[in-house]
This record gives sequence, structure tokens and C-alpha cells, in this order.
Amino acid sequence: MAAPLALFNGSYVGRRPTGIGVVARELSAQLDPQLVPALWPEGMAPDQGRAGHWRRLRWTQQQLPKLWRASGAGLLLSPLPEAPLLAGVPSVVLAHDLLPLRYPQLTPLLAYHLFYVPLVLQRARHVLCNSEATAREVHGRLRVPLRRLSVLRLGFNPGSLRPLGLPRAPEWLVLGRHDPHKNLMRLIRAFAGLRDRQHRLHFVGPHDPRYTPQLQRLAAELGVESRCSWTAWVSDEERLQLLNRARALLIPSLWEGFGLPALEAMACGTPVLAARSGALPEVVGDAAVLLDPRDQAQMGDCMEAFLADGALQQRLQQAGPLRAAQFSWSAAAAALTARLRELQP
Repeated sequence: MAAPLALFNGSYVGRRPTGIGVVARELSAQLDPQLVPALWPEGMAPDQGRAGHWRRLRWTQQQLPKLWRASGAGLLLSPLPEAPLLAGVPSVVLAHDLLPLRYPQLTPLLAYHLFYVPLVLQRARHVLCNSEATAREVHGRLRVPLRRLSVLRLGFNPGSLRPLGLPRAPEWLVLGRHDPHKNLMRLIRAFAGLRDRQHRLHFVGPHDPRYTPQLQRLAAELGVESRCSWTAWVSDEERLQLLNRARALLIPSLWEGFGLPALEAMACGTPVLAARSGALPEVVGDAAVLLDPRDQAQMGDCMEAFLADGALQQRLQQAGPLRAAQFSWSAAAAALTARLRELQP
């Protein structure tokens, strides 16, 4: 039997995966396990907190090189910018964004983002980028040569994300973390200024003690607390139901390296109102309404206009699945397998 092309590092995937964890899980599921076998160590995912993060980093530097050598694989494949630095392991890593460099925050992980991640990207045999926007940023900010960069378009799971034909409820949906670059303070202010008082604003994503209480206080100050709801995590089935019942998905981010929720919403036929920033225009094409994320008044005007235009809502519901069909995990896995073959030592 031929040696595997690469060993897949699944250490970031926990029991409640979000973001990178979902990408890792779905991508690995489409790869041939004979060509790209996977490791799934437990207790190292984001849902384990900071302790899990440090366990994962120690394991990556100390144990992963031994496991890679024992596998006989030609390369190590990591679905995020984490890899052994001193063990001579040829790594292929996936870069999702450089948001911690674009919007640095004083946290215990600051050194990880400012030094470790850039070093991994600079030393990797090859860097896969989830969008053209991310590739431009990795090249421009970190000077990674273009010859070591390529774009790997992400996908979605049609079995988990599809139109259900359900009636739309008066609810704006927001998926994701509550980090400052998500621009949620400006969104809440725009929401509070709408003439419409029937729709609710539903935030679905991990709560953060640094930011979530600030957002909730702002909603209370603006008198819209009763029309805002906050859910920390939902199952895949609950996510499918939420997306199919929402009037629209809102993504007002100042920057996104890809914007997976936009793709998931389009796959469900849910209209998307997305910021004109980062990779979001790449993902949505002409199947969404684009917002200026720094202009609160314009954001509110777009929301009002969307609610008043039934024909626009219908067009986006029809255009979304067609646009989403251009992205698939099977296509991503096929492109990745071909790239791994090209990169064999």
C-alpha cells in the first residue's frame, strides 16, 4: 500500500465545533482516509477553554511530530495555522484570516497570534487560504511568497443545510462570535433605529464575558432588549431550522476571511445582508444585499428597504441556493488532494 499523502491534524475539533472546527470536520469527512488519515485527539478543542488550547499547542510540538513520522505520510495537513516548528515536519496549513493582526486584542493569546501563527505560516511548505482576500493579506502582511499560497474554497453540507420551505418569521439572524470586528454594536444601533418594531434580532454564537454583556447593555439602553435574544450554541438541526425561518441573515462584520454563515444561509434560501468587506463579496456574489459596515445609517436604510421589497426577498431566496451550489466540500477535498499530490517531497 502506498504511503499516505498527509496526516490530518484534527486536534481543534471538539464536541461542539464552530467555525474552524466545522471546516476541519467537514473537509476531513470528504478526504479519502487511505490518502489522508486523520488524528482526533480529545480535550484540546476551544470548548475546553484556555487549558485545552495550551494542551493542544504542547501536543502539536511534542507528540504530533512522532505520530506524523509513524504514519509514513509525506506531509502534515492542519486545518488552521498550527504545526510543529522545530521537528522538520513539512506542513500544509489552512489560513482562515489574520484578524488578530488586523484587530489585535490584549489577551493571554496575544503572543500566539502575533508570533506563533505568523511563524507557522512563514515556515509552512504550503499555505492554503480560504479566499482571495485572505491570500492577499497573508502575502501582504507576512510576506509569504505567492508560489507557496493557493486558494481553497470552502463548502457546506447539503444534507444539513437546505431549503425546507418553511414560513419566514419576523426575525433577523446573526451567527458567530461577539468579537469587536463583528460590528455588532453598530448593528444594534441600526436595528434600534428601524421604523419596523415587529422583527426580533437573534444572536446565535459563543458568549464572551468581555463583549456579550456590553452588547446586552446597549440593547437595554436603546429600548430593544425585549426584541433581542441570545443563544450560545445550537445543534446542526436547530441551525437548519433557524436559518430556514429567519427573514434574513445579517453579517455586518468589518472583515471576514471567508464568511461561512453567509454560505450556509444561501444554501437554505435565506436572504443575506452582508458587509462589503473582506471575502464576503467573493462568497455572496450578486445573491445578497451588500452593506457599508462603517455607516450605521446606510445599514439601517438597507434593512428598511429589504423589509419593504417583497420582490427582492423572493429574488434572494431563489438566488441563494444557486450561488451556494458553486461551493462544496467534495470539490474542496478533490482540489486539496490534487494539491497534496503536487507537494509531495
